[in-house]
Amino acid sequence: MDEQTHERIRELIAAVPAGNVASYGDIAALAGASNPRIVGWVLREDGFDLPWHRILRADGTVAVHKQQEQLDRLRAEGVLAKGAKIDMKVYRWDPEF
Repeated sequence: MDEQTHERIRELIAAVPAGNVASYGDIAALAGASNPRIVGWVLREDGFDLPWHRILRADGTVAVHKQQEQLDRLRAEGVLAKGAKIDMKVYRWDPEF
């Protein structure tokens, strides 16, 4: 992955507003990345200062290893889950660009 794509992914994650979520695939598509896993890699390696909790799997499920923390952070922003799943139709970010 080139540095431009890396920075674009970071910018997009940072742009997801409180109260909204996006999937790894949403961010990858907007950034022109070839695979949603690249978004996960950016978050793991360089995402400590980003709103990582707003990025979910395409089916609305949260990260298993940080499930409770992610759900708590989302709930604090008004994003409500059913079990460990967020309704993407309700909370998905719709970027206007």
